[in-house]
Amino acid sequence: MQSLTANIAKTKFGDLLLKVQREPIQISKNGSPVAVVMSCEEFEQLENLKMMMIKSRFEQAENDITAGNTIDGDKFMNDLDNGKFD
Repeated sequence: MQSLTANIAKTKFGDLLLKVQREPIQISKNGSPVAVVMSCEEFEQLENLKMMMIKSRFEQAENDITAGNTIDGDKFMNDLDNGKFD
């Protein structure tokens, strides 16, 4: 992934818009990454992928409940908060 400083991204915004059609571009400020700019198409694909994963998790939970495989809600929420399912 290419990286640009915030200043270059600002002064060459037109070029940035062209570059993000090919690949996401990381924007850095004061040497630290602060953002990623991507095409609308790539963003929509990412959002669709996230939605498919969420649906899959709900379907799995539904199957577990149907099969009688339930878990403690508090434990599940703690695991979720701790990134177990990421």
